[in-house]
Amino acid sequence: MRKSRVTWIGAYHHVMNRGINGEKIFNDDNLKSVFLKMLKEKSKKLKIRLFAYCIMDNHFHLVLENSSGRMSDFFRQLNGKFAMYYRKKEGGRGYVFQDRFKSTLIENDSYLITSILYMLLNPVRAGIVEKYDEYEWSSINEYFRQERSELIDSDFVNLLFGNKKNLNQQVISNIDMSLKTVDISYGNVLGNKDFEAKIEKKFERRKKLDAVKRRRSDDRYFEPVEKVIQKFEKVISMRIEEINIDSHDGKRLRGELLVRLKDLAGLKYKEIIELSIFSDLQYGSMGSLYKSTKKRINQHIK
Repeated sequence: MRKSRVTWIGAYHHVMNRGINGEKIFNDDNLKSVFLKMLKEKSKKLKIRLFAYCIMDNHFHLVLENSSGRMSDFFRQLNGKFAMYYRKKEGGRGYVFQDRFKSTLIENDSYLITSILYMLLNPVRAGIVEKYDEYEWSSINEYFRQERSELIDSDFVNLLFGNKKNLNQQVISNIDMSLKTVDISYGNVLGNKDFEAKIEKKFERRKKLDAVKRRRSDDRYFEPVEKVIQKFEKVISMRIEEINIDSHDGKRLRGELLVRLKDLAGLKYKEIIELSIFSDLQYGSMGSLYKSTKKRINQHIK
């Protein structure tokens, strides 16, 4: 029996899938172009956030965020649609892609950068081009340009690298890099050995958040809870589990998180208090904490 794929909403992944028996399923520009069009369509439809891509003759690489929790649906639809097009155009019978896609879980932004660099260098390692930016079918030309990319989140990747010069320097200095993964009980991951413990915590948090999400499934106008938390963690540069709620700064940050969860995610106090960071508060104090924090935020904005 195959293991369930380890992922969660907001998880980063480096994904690769190749043609059955190494078959060249992207062996002309038209096939590559059609695949990219389908990639754009399905990523928008299923709300999967893409950071990088590289389409080779017999396989493809993607770096992405499972931003909607529907990564498996995304690849099932993407691969299925392309497979039907390919067989109709090229003929033949049977599978087009070799088994299910291979996915490597990425720990954080630092390893995300490593994954993107490795992917952009794929055509160089294969001997197709001498310079990575000469390859037409990767996302390299989606970054640091005037127009925002319609396919990938180029703004986010631009922030990771800072500027085009830094991106070029990192590529040049990592020309011989390999993607060194760590084998843990959950499979191969791109991260530190202690990532396994972090994954277990993620699953525990996921259970609580999923329970909250089920109770508000009819609400279509707020941001997902996980997205709100992820953005907040990005701003404060730490996980919410790491906030010291015994300190003044910790209490301040907890209040700001409360405001975000109520205003942006649309949660009720009885739902927010189920999260561990609020578990020591009394339900009756949630309203006053929200009001005082909201007032302080508004004063700061003024």
